[in-house]
Amino acid sequence: MTTLRVVVDQILAPVPGGIGRYTEEITRGLIASAPQGCDVEAVVAAHPQAEYDDLADRLPGLSNIAKSPLGRREMALAWQLGVVGLRGGGMVHATSLMAPLVKHDRLHDPGNQTVATIHDTVPWTNPETLTPRGVQWHKAMTKRAYKYADAVVVPTHAVAADLDEWYRFGDRIRVIGGAVSDALVVPDDPDTIAESLGLPDRYALSVGTVEPRKGIEPLIKALAHPDAPDLPLLIVGPEGWGDVRVADIAEEAGLPAERVRTLGFVSDAQLAVLLQRASVFVFPSLAEGFGLPVVEALSLGTPSVISDAPALVEVAADAAVVVAREPAAEYPERLAQAMYQVVADLELSSRLGIAGLDRARAFSWRDSADKVWQLHADL
Repeated sequence: MTTLRVVVDQILAPVPGGIGRYTEEITRGLIASAPQGCDVEAVVAAHPQAEYDDLADRLPGLSNIAKSPLGRREMALAWQLGVVGLRGGGMVHATSLMAPLVKHDRLHDPGNQTVATIHDTVPWTNPETLTPRGVQWHKAMTKRAYKYADAVVVPTHAVAADLDEWYRFGDRIRVIGGAVSDALVVPDDPDTIAESLGLPDRYALSVGTVEPRKGIEPLIKALAHPDAPDLPLLIVGPEGWGDVRVADIAEEAGLPAERVRTLGFVSDAQLAVLLQRASVFVFPSLAEGFGLPVVEALSLGTPSVISDAPALVEVAADAAVVVAREPAAEYPERLAQAMYQVVADLELSSRLGIAGLDRARAFSWRDSADKVWQLHADL
């Protein structure tokens, strides 16, 4: 039996974020598409037993859960320093830069191989949107990946092009994107869910971890602009770093409290209803590597507004209204105008919805998983 060892610890992180969702979905796809004679083992840091049990429930079909004696932070530091590899070696696929990147003989020992995933180049392009510790760690791990990884997965050609400015991985780069979860389906009782969430008839929606990089502040300021549509804004996603206080930003912008609501984490069924019923979906991220919420919105026919971050433009193609981030001082005004355009122009809204449905079909977790298996076979 050939085992693919997948580092999935991001699923159990305090704030899993988009990488946590990516990790869960790609691992589920790898299990489902495993070639004959192959299986998938999960690799995680030390966690309470209840979290291991939850992981097994979320990823049925795992052959094993390999548990490090180190906690998440300690394992990240050890792997950064290269002092601890992974007991047993073999084929290792890391769904982020949390990877056991150590020296090995690629030529004479092809059975030992390590693939890391780099989701974006934010530590170089927008370091101010991360913690200093996060910037330092990601740069150090990218340097290790350059030295020791057999291959590196990136989600878009935009990330591949940016990364090439700092590290020329050459033919070790593979572009393998994300997709919409099979669980993101509007349930049979959408009205019940809408009522439980207190959804208004019309609203703007944004999804993502609440942190500086996601552009929440310019979005709220856009809502206060005279050109903005008269809609409440709902924000879905966990709180991240950076102390982004949504209520304070809204108050400073002169918005009444009821114009902006944060919903935190929601279930897939709730997210599907939220997306489907939104008058406009807005993803104003200042920097992004893929932008999975955009594909999720497109898959439900929700007319969308995105920033001109290259990865988002690549992913959405012509299925969203694109807003320039620079000059930054005028970004809220441009967001406001784009939102109004989508809400007020029914023909545009309808066209975007149809284009979004078509564009979303280009992404599949099964296809992404097949590409990962093929990558390891090529190595």
